[in-house]
Amino acid sequence: MKKVLALSVIVVTILSGCGKSGGGELVGVSRKAAFYEPDPYGMIFIPQGSFNMGPADEDIAYTMNSQKRTISVPSFWMDETEITNSEYRQFVYWVRDSIARRLLGEQFEEFVIAEDQFGNPIDPPYLDWSVPIEWDDEEYSAILEEMFLPENERFFRRKEVDTRKLVYDYQWVDLQQAAKKTNRYNYETKEYEGIAYDQYGEEREITDRSAFIMSDQVLVYPDTLCWISDFTYSFNEPLTEKYFWHPGFDEYPVVGVTWKQASAFAIWRTQLLNNYLASKGEPVVMNYRLPSEAEWEYAARGGLDQNKYPWGGYYTRNNQGCFLANFKPLRGRYGDDGGMYTISVANYAPNDFGLFDMSGNVAEWTSSAYDESSYGFMHDMSPTYKYNARPDDPEVMKRKVIRGGSWKDIGYFLQNGIRTYEYQDSSKSYIGFRCVRDFIGS
Repeated sequence: MKKVLALSVIVVTILSGCGKSGGGELVGVSRKAAFYEPDPYGMIFIPQGSFNMGPADEDIAYTMNSQKRTISVPSFWMDETEITNSEYRQFVYWVRDSIARRLLGEQFEEFVIAEDQFGNPIDPPYLDWSVPIEWDDEEYSAILEEMFLPENERFFRRKEVDTRKLVYDYQWVDLQQAAKKTNRYNYETKEYEGIAYDQYGEEREITDRSAFIMSDQVLVYPDTLCWISDFTYSFNEPLTEKYFWHPGFDEYPVVGVTWKQASAFAIWRTQLLNNYLASKGEPVVMNYRLPSEAEWEYAARGGLDQNKYPWGGYYTRNNQGCFLANFKPLRGRYGDDGGMYTISVANYAPNDFGLFDMSGNVAEWTSSAYDESSYGFMHDMSPTYKYNARPDDPEVMKRKVIRGGSWKDIGYFLQNGIRTYEYQDSSKSYIGFRCVRDFIGS
């Protein structure tokens, strides 16, 4: 009887083992369900492809911006419009609320999560976003008082948040340094042997993977004074006072944002979505980021090659004589195209990919560093040139590529293949940005 029972146990074990291993065949690790990537909200799918990057054939030859080469880019998602004031304000409000929750959490435990599900302490604790902030509560307002402007700095006695304190702490992984052969983990000695550098250029010994984690802080509120500082002898005070926060400008592109602020926004946007997906037990998605200049130009061309402008024609007007973008037409007749300054996004027809305002309205930051000869040394597959400029680097090392032209630029800068630059720590009234996200698959 015991022998029969033992035999039965062996048979059951073998059968159950066959079910898990696929009968000895290579069947892969099973998943609960197949992954499907839905269309990201407000983004357009850009299919993979190849194109001739650079100015069109009729442009003046042998200038520093007239290099041309055939390159290929993989599929990605791109925002159909530039990031608007309303969208960027969500970032600003999130930073404001996180600071408020941190302050309240020091006095009221309901604003933080100090223990995990097993009762182990979390240090530092997580912020609990499910608890609403009652800004008018007497106890809360006393604690949050330090977030507001002191009375001697208030205009007309209005109690307003001190935007100088809206600082976003963020991190990213420097995969370029981690990928160096000299910085890899040595499985024979069981230790790292290389040297890494932080974002300030300081040397750090690689003892573990944390050496590749970069941390930084950035003030998130846009430079609203750029409307005045960008121009001499020009009256732009109304835009300085109202452009970013007034509801009448909600759907206008955000400006006064530096390259570092735009990059930090993309990191925040990634964490916002991936944290939500993880809380639902769903797979995370690729990171949001600024587009490379190759991706930007490929998307601007809308699947057409050798086209001068995103709309595919050779002129800035249509056959009815109407301008096709918001720029500086003729000899400074700003309003002839419908807008004196920026206008709300998606006012003009999209290109063949469905992207709005790839030319005009505001120029756009890209992730690429600017070098006059970068077309010559970049790879022909998903090309880019990146350099994380440090605070003490020469100004020439802080140049980042901007594309598309703006409301204050002449038609030349609206061309798909024309590149120019601005410094990464500068904020301008004519530069905005949009994000991309890599597509999972081909």
